[in-house]
Order: sequence, then C-alpha cells, then structure tokens
Amino acid sequence: MCGIAGLFTASSLSEVDIKTIAQKMAQKLIHRGPDDGGVWADNYSGIALAHRRLAILDLTEAGHQPMPSPCGRYKVVFNGEIYNHLEIRKKLQTERTSKAISWKGHSDTETLLAAVSAWGLEKSLKEFVGMFAFALWDKHEKSLHLARDRIGEKPLYYGLHKGTLIFGSELKALRAYPGFQGEVDRDVLRLYLQRNFVPTPFSIYQGIFKLPPGSLLKVTAADVARQQLPEAVSYWSLSQVALTGQNNLFQGGEDDAVLELERLLKQSISNQMIADVPLGAFLSGGIDSSTVVALMQSQSAKPIRTFTIGFSESDYDESKHAKAVAKHIGTEHTELFVGPTQARDVIPQLATLYDEPFADVSQIPTFIVSELARQDVTVCLSGDGGDELFGGYNRHVNGPALWRKLGWLPSGMRGGLSKLLTAVPPSRWDSIFSHTSAVLPLSWRHSSAGDKIHKFAGMLSAGSPDEIYDRLISQWQISEQIVSGSFQRHSAIQKSVCPAELVDLEHRMMFMDITTYLPDDILVKVDRAAMGVSLETRVPMLDHRVVEFAWSLSLEMKIKGNEGKWLLRRLLDRHVPRSLIERPKTGFGVPLDTWLREPLKAWAEELLDENKLKQQGYLDPVPVKQKWQEHLQGRRNWSHQLWGVLMFQAWLDEQQDNQ
Repeated sequence: MCGIAGLFTASSLSEVDIKTIAQKMAQKLIHRGPDDGGVWADNYSGIALAHRRLAILDLTEAGHQPMPSPCGRYKVVFNGEIYNHLEIRKKLQTERTSKAISWKGHSDTETLLAAVSAWGLEKSLKEFVGMFAFALWDKHEKSLHLARDRIGEKPLYYGLHKGTLIFGSELKALRAYPGFQGEVDRDVLRLYLQRNFVPTPFSIYQGIFKLPPGSLLKVTAADVARQQLPEAVSYWSLSQVALTGQNNLFQGGEDDAVLELERLLKQSISNQMIADVPLGAFLSGGIDSSTVVALMQSQSAKPIRTFTIGFSESDYDESKHAKAVAKHIGTEHTELFVGPTQARDVIPQLATLYDEPFADVSQIPTFIVSELARQDVTVCLSGDGGDELFGGYNRHVNGPALWRKLGWLPSGMRGGLSKLLTAVPPSRWDSIFSHTSAVLPLSWRHSSAGDKIHKFAGMLSAGSPDEIYDRLISQWQISEQIVSGSFQRHSAIQKSVCPAELVDLEHRMMFMDITTYLPDDILVKVDRAAMGVSLETRVPMLDHRVVEFAWSLSLEMKIKGNEGKWLLRRLLDRHVPRSLIERPKTGFGVPLDTWLREPLKAWAEELLDENKLKQQGYLDPVPVKQKWQEHLQGRRNWSHQLWGVLMFQAWLDEQQDNQ
C-alpha cells in the first residue's frame, strides 16, 4: 500500500520546480508509505510523478517507484495490490514466444507495466484482480492516465488548479500544491450532511473530484492547456454486472451455491494472503469477519493473527464473541479493552486523519483496532462487503417489508399515521415501552424506541420505495435548509445510476449501497484509519468475481424471511457453530449520544457556538442549535446528525490552522 501524487502542467515551471512540488505533495502522504519515496519529472512534458511506499511485495530496490517500463514508454506510480499478478506473468510469458521476459524483481508494479506494454491499458485493467489507484504516463502519446479499481477500495483525487492538473491519494497532497486554497463547495456540503460522507465524484472542494470506481481518465497536454478535462470512462460497470447476473441467474441449488461461494472466497483469500510481511485479520465475531478468518485459517499451516477491541459499555462490546470464534477456529488472537477516555482521545486526530469531512462514528474504533494490529502485522484482511452483497443490513429486510405492508395505502392515510406517531415525543415513547417491556415480545423490545418510531413514521410518508431508502440512510433530511448558499446544483446521490430493470427494492438498496455507501463510507473509513498507522487492509469479499457471483443469485438466496445474508450464513455454518454467531446485528460504534451529553459536551459546544457558525457563514445556527438543545435535554437522540456537523466544524478548524 502506498501514496501517490503528481502534476501535469501547461505552465512554464522548471524541472527543479515541478520535481520539488511533487515531492512536497508526496511528503504529505508519508503515513501511507513510510518505507521509501521517489519522484520523477520531465520538464519538457510538464509531468511529475511522486510516490511514498509501504513495502508489501518485493521489499528490495526492484520495487522502487516511480517505475519505468523496460521499453521506456511508460512511467507509473501505483497504490494497491494486483493479487493475480503472478498469473498475469505466466500468461505474458506464454504469449511471448520469441524471447523470455527478463524480470528485475517480483513486484506487481513491474507486472502492471509489462501487461500495459503488451496488451494496452484497458485490456490490462480488465485482467487485473485487485485494489488500486495509479497514474501512468505515456511518453509516446504525451498523456497521463489515472485509473481506480472496480469497487473503489483505493482513493484518488484530482482537479485543475491554475493551468495544472494535480492529483493524489488524499486531499492533503493536493493542498500542498503552491497557492492551493480550496473553496468549500456548499452544495457538496449539503450532500455530505445528508449522508455523513462526501459522495463520489465530488470532493468537499470546488473543482476537485474523486475518480469513480472502475473508471479510467486520460488527460493530454491540450486538455490541461484549455483547462477542460474529459469525462472518465468506465472499464467495469456494476450496472452491467447486476443486470447480466439477474438475467442469467445461477442455475444450481442452494448447496451448489454455498460450494461456489466458498470456492470463490477461498480463491480470493488465498491470493490476498500473499505478502512479504506479517499478515493478520480483523475479527469482530460477526458473520463477515468470521467467514473470512475461517477460510484464511483453513489455508494456513500455522495460526493466523486476529485482532479485536472491546469496550466497557456492554451494548458496544463484541470482544467476547470474537474471542469465542477465534478459539474455535484456532487463531492467535489479540484483544484490547478500550476505556471511554482512550476512545475519545482519538477524536482530535480525526480531521487530519480523514482529510475531508467524514462522520461515521465507527471511525473511532476502526482507528483503534488498526493501531492495535499494526503493532504485530503490516497487512490485515477485513470482512467488509458482505452486507452490501448479500443483503445484510436491517434496511434490506425492514424497508421492503414495510412498503409491501403499507405502500398500498393512500399517501394521505400514511401521512396522517406518520403525524400521529410523531405527535408523541420520543421520550414519551421510550417511557411507554419501558413500562410495558415485560409483556412485549422480545422482537419489540428496543433501546431508543422513540427515535425508532419517529424514523418509522418518516418512512410511512415516503412517496415511493426508493424514497424509503433515501430516508433510511439520510441524516439531515432537508439539508439545504441548514447550508447557507446551497443551490442544489448537484443531483441527488447517484439516483440515476440504479438500473430501472432492478425491480426488487432489496436489490435496488444493495445496488445503491455498493455504489455509494460502500466506497464513500465503509472503504474510506477503513482506508484512512489503517493507512493513518501505515497498515494495509485487504477486502476479500470485494474481489470482482465474488461481486459478479453475488449478483447472479436470486433474492431468496440472500434474504429469507427476516434473515439477511442467508447464503453467507450457510457457508459459515460449515466452519463455525451457529451458536457462536447468531445474535442481533450491532454496529461497530461507541455510545456517542451519551458522550455528547457528558464528556464531549464542552468540546461540542465550542464547535457549535452560534457566533462562530454565523462568522464562518456555512451553516445556519438555528436548526443546529435546536437539535443540540433537544439532544442535551434528552428529548431526541440527534447524535448522528450532530456528529456530521461537528466533524465538518473540526475539519474547518483544522484547515484554518494549517493555512
């Protein structure tokens, strides 16, 4: 895993200048690559590529970047892993009948260059199995190519700034470019507050973008000179994968599907266990991570290293489950119990770590478990992706079920019922459920019952099935009312991307999760937390062959009754007793609602100060203050909405401190 940065300019900078600038940009990414660094520049072409290296494969000088192709045509800076690169080497060698390829080392970067030299870039991208973001300079065409992996595991930002294309793995590299100011895009800020993450292709800055997953951008000197970049083109499309899969369903029975999923996951995990450094896995004791760990251990002659953290708050502690799974599988398990103070101490680092407003509160424990793992290993596998591929989120089960039961009612009747439910304050609902819990069915006993009822009421008034999804994942429902100067220039998040032919609401939700929530929340969370401590993370379930198989499954193989991830559960049954796994789904979080009312109250009030908000001019203080007061008084749990505001405010302070 590494960090890349660079520039392509039409201005008259000297070679020393562009090389120095690129080096400074890459230096901001040293946490992503502490082992080595390099920079290359061609003043005549106005191109500079810079690299920071976390050595995983081929720890020798043969893996140094920027790396040239043997033919001299290409230069590349590469972040990520091509897991099937040894297979590609064999294929290249077989095709080259006249003369054997003389390899200098065994890095996948060298394989990438050989493939591009032999096959061209687009064919090579379709052959690669991996996670990556890279910049490839073509000397013959005088063109720069930016590419990103299919699902979006690795980040890549880019944009034009005063006659220069600048790019990097994180925004902090772009901010290191001389004269970069970065104006907050207020419409993107509105989108951020809806979801608590910044959606692709946008960044928080005007004119700076994320390269979409599965896409390729070719930029020429003429594009840079006229200050107009072409559109990125897709080399892999989830829309096509989803439609092809659903139109050509897997023909085997349920047992056949379990065996095929196990085969694909074992293949993915086997490839991702290749490393020249110590390797381990995150283990929460849930279905996804337990499946990955079980299949890892089945292919390892010695106990693999597993890591988890525990909390003193029992509602947030999964460590005992992880420990039981680890004991059954036979891993070398490490756990760390984290007190509230230790967890809260991470908060001041978040703005720098995530480098862009980001407000998934599980970013806190994710950083802590990454820090724990980094003490013993350099690479960690995770179980992310199972929920999105196999229908594992509660919304995949509850949202469609609600619409089927109540969607037939006239909208006016549903709206009236919604008003009746919200007329009772959440605190009153909590009291009602508390006093009647002894006679209620177990499935009706919920913490924060009032907030859940109010969220349910919000779904009742939805005008369509897709609107249910929007309401389930939105934080500030009408975010334009809080952002000053937002004009809704950008469309709603990726609405037009979901193919109309996907008729099942469950599949539409999963599609939206894979194209938005997964790359822009889950994968961002893990990448920045892990790379912040120079730890590489790998996600076996996101091998595109696993993704394509998942989309070839009928809905009944993913969700049966009220049970999501049905097929994944059946696979895990082959390795771990169900009694160690079956329990209500919990998030990887912290008791944020309580923290904001008590130990974080002073910190939050300083960031939410009404005069400060007015002076900054981004957010309307009135709705912010209203939610803050309701939260402090215990009338509502607005912790997730407030966390979004707080993380933006903390990020804004961090930007001003670094100017």
